[in-house]
Amino acid sequence: MAWVMSRTILHLDLDAFYPSVELLDDPRLAGTPVIVGGLGSRGVVASASYEARAFGVHSALPMAVARRRCPEGIYLQPRFERYRELSRQVFSIYRSWSELVEPLSLDEAYLDVSHHTASGLQIARRIKQQVRERTGLTVSAGVAHNKLLAKLASDMDKPDGLTWIREREAAAILAPLPVERLRGVGPSTAQRLRDAGYTSIGELATADSDALGRLLGKHGTRMVELARGEDQREVSPPGRPKSISAETTFDKDIYSWAEAAPHVRSFAERIAAGLERRDLFARTVTLKVRFRDFRTITRSYTAAEGVRSPEQLLAIARELARRVGLRRGQAMRLVGLGVHNIGSPEELQARPDLRAPQLRLFEHD
Repeated sequence: MAWVMSRTILHLDLDAFYPSVELLDDPRLAGTPVIVGGLGSRGVVASASYEARAFGVHSALPMAVARRRCPEGIYLQPRFERYRELSRQVFSIYRSWSELVEPLSLDEAYLDVSHHTASGLQIARRIKQQVRERTGLTVSAGVAHNKLLAKLASDMDKPDGLTWIREREAAAILAPLPVERLRGVGPSTAQRLRDAGYTSIGELATADSDALGRLLGKHGTRMVELARGEDQREVSPPGRPKSISAETTFDKDIYSWAEAAPHVRSFAERIAAGLERRDLFARTVTLKVRFRDFRTITRSYTAAEGVRSPEQLLAIARELARRVGLRRGQAMRLVGLGVHNIGSPEELQARPDLRAPQLRLFEHD
């Protein structure tokens, strides 16, 4: 039998990142509920401090609802350049420990530290110390032998926590947790599982794969593996993508761009973070919409120069949304945002087919 080296994976998550940066720059905010997000009538919460979360304020919540729940909160417009500046400092610390760093967002990453002679717990403690000393921020860390359990561990003791899930403990830790805690189980899937009698991860771990396959399709077998704590995904540093995109299928159809706005804003931030990490820009932005009848429309804009900030991407997405022509009562089941024609400013300028700004509007079924 072949010998397989056990892996050591860290999941690192900066605590309430946006509000923490605001507190770092203005210590007078200490102990107050801080909410960062769009401050207009249709704004949404981007992030909330732990004091604000005690009032039921969380990311993607409409700002009007947040103000009702937490009228004494401090409401601030996001400062993405400042957040990216600190994120770069934190990720430079991560990369000093391992070449295998997989960023998930400005404030979250996986590290594979299997090659170190020091234990994962020792490395995580040192990273937490370095982040605090160099930036003033705190990071919660999870240590495990795979990505699934490392992320679960980092969520178990926030803020400023450190949790190690040993391989022999994984089944006992997973078993009592609700199915929603499992990777890939959203509200709709969770409801289907509960309706079928599966309420805990432990019940999924002992489920019949064929039965779950009939219930969930091709993901059923994978669901049983995850419930058993099995996850073979590698930590994958980002390469050079040809495109970056994000989309979501709604649990219930939506009927207005106001309902879609929090998701599109989140997509813009994720795409911007992906471009920023690679020091790349994009010339073409595409908005994708799928309606209830599965008709799909895309609207694309090619800019005169490369863009990558979330504000630029969101402004283009808003213009493209106006060009979709949503009719009253028309239901949307999916919305997505993506970019392509990616490169450095010099590379993009050298592309003769991209020298003139273009507005491309097309529809396909």
